[in-house]
Amino acid sequence: MPVAASAIYFLNLRGDVLINRLYRDDVGGNMVDAFRMHIMQTKELGTCPVRQIGGCSFFYMRISNVYIVIVVSSNANVACAFKFVVEAVALFKSYFGGAFDEDAIRNNFVLIYELLDEIMDFGYPQNLSPEILKLYITQEGVRSPFSSKPADKPVPNATLQVTGAVGWRREGLVYKKNEVFLDIVESVNLLMSSKGSVLRCDVTGKVLMKCFLSGMPDLKLGLNDKIGLEKESQLKSRPTKSGKTIELDDVTFHQCVNLTRFNSEKTVSFVPPDGEFELMKYRITEGVNLPFRVLPTIKELGRTRMEVNVKVKSVFGAKMFALGVVIKIPVPKQTAKTSFQVTSGKAKYNPSIDCLVWKIRKFPGQTEPTLSAEVELISTMTEKKSWTRPPIQMEFQVPMFTASGLRVRFLKVWEKSGYNTVEWVRYITKAGSYEIRC
Repeated sequence: MPVAASAIYFLNLRGDVLINRLYRDDVGGNMVDAFRMHIMQTKELGTCPVRQIGGCSFFYMRISNVYIVIVVSSNANVACAFKFVVEAVALFKSYFGGAFDEDAIRNNFVLIYELLDEIMDFGYPQNLSPEILKLYITQEGVRSPFSSKPADKPVPNATLQVTGAVGWRREGLVYKKNEVFLDIVESVNLLMSSKGSVLRCDVTGKVLMKCFLSGMPDLKLGLNDKIGLEKESQLKSRPTKSGKTIELDDVTFHQCVNLTRFNSEKTVSFVPPDGEFELMKYRITEGVNLPFRVLPTIKELGRTRMEVNVKVKSVFGAKMFALGVVIKIPVPKQTAKTSFQVTSGKAKYNPSIDCLVWKIRKFPGQTEPTLSAEVELISTMTEKKSWTRPPIQMEFQVPMFTASGLRVRFLKVWEKSGYNTVEWVRYITKAGSYEIRC
């Protein structure tokens, strides 16, 4: 595994070293001079955050009035290095009362050195969770006079939290009503031709959870993904029930998910953090159910007139509806006057974005509202340039609908005390980049 850092430096805007820590002996202590001479003094700080100078790689990031510079001499994991910097800054802010700048560093030298020793070992990042580190690094930082954030109270049972596998959840949580809220939020990205053929389409989704559960519960989530259902049928030695299955691509999980169990059983098992968190992200590239189909017809009648006809068909079920639907239809810059006829919603011309904006507050399923517009253009003496038609853009939000077809088959909660839980599941599909050429 490539290292993330051989040394780390904290510099002010003048290039003075505020604090530094060497983790490996493969770089010299004067490497920061090369950073000052070749990057800071040449004013190339904003061009690229990764530079190679004299056989060493420099990764740097500016936070407030401080430059954080990581130096490595061998092959390095750049993404891990920048992730380490972001998490380290969040950790420092939690100790300093929300502030991270040159003054905060000067006021907390001892604490920063202690934290730097804990969060990285020989160039490899370690635990950067503020909740865990505050259990055994109890020293409070010098807080900014402008910070109103109260100091976090240390969590009990430090040994279990530091050595156990559930550092993201503390023990002793008690709720009168045990509830779990699960949201599947998807964004549809589409590029469609003027004739209705799909040129590019995919769905990016995330599973959001909000847990208010007592104790240390173990949750098990079942989805209608193809691999999970096939594995379940193998374990139970019986065929799967009929129904749509989907193939999830590029799946990433929260650290609480038991990956060993997922690899063997293809089920999402986890001990959830308390409160709100993102359980998983995924992408779908095949079998996408488009919520809307747009059929535009734009005719240019001479140099001074245009006719615009747009039909939007909602493909989802008749009992469902979309909210906040906005269709932006581009028109030429020399538009002078417009007149509309719409069967639903309201439309107007917005000259700042050169678009006819059609808004439908509530869009029922299985309906086909239309817009007809006449556009008058300003006649110019100069030769008219051909109008490159930008695509029509849509914004929408469809509750209780998923473009991927993903569904929650079950959500099981087990806790040793055996309390009852209430589970809430919601589906939301939004427009990502939803464009139709006209």
